[in-house]
Amino acid sequence: MALRNILTKEQPALYKKCRPVTEFNPRLHQLLDDMAETLEKANGVGLAAPQVGVLRRVVLVIETNVPEGEPEKLLELINPEILETSGEQDGPEGCLSVPGEYGMVKRPMNVKVRAQDRNGNWFEAEGTGLTARCFCHEFDHLDGIVFTSKCERMLTEEELQGGEVEAEEEKEEN
Repeated sequence: MALRNILTKEQPALYKKCRPVTEFNPRLHQLLDDMAETLEKANGVGLAAPQVGVLRRVVLVIETNVPEGEPEKLLELINPEILETSGEQDGPEGCLSVPGEYGMVKRPMNVKVRAQDRNGNWFEAEGTGLTARCFCHEFDHLDGIVFTSKCERMLTEEELQGGEVEAEEEKEEN
């Protein structure tokens, strides 16, 4: 495994549409392993192949909605597609390719996806809350979309440090 460099918003590859994966081989497995190490080192919850300069439809998402005491699960999603969405959440979102910047983005609360695993087998997965947000965010990367283009507004440094965003979310929930 090896760490890969994460591209930042200035780099054109982030805005290109990715091609489907057609070969499920050791090269793909190496990419997945490298992306997993890169994601862990960056302390993120999701990473798409174009963020490491590879224009293929490959995404990693950490499933954080696990029972207490169980480890979070790393999902490898190749050629993913959204099957169903429901509900809505409006909250702060950031990106490893846009370090230090956060914005308010509306996303579905629940997302059901279909994808292939590293061996080409199709499977379905469902995500709620942060995992649903992550599916949508990372899948957008595969179409050259960065979250900043979907933001209702970017958050100020004062909002990030002062906890105003959390207070806003609590009001919406009540």
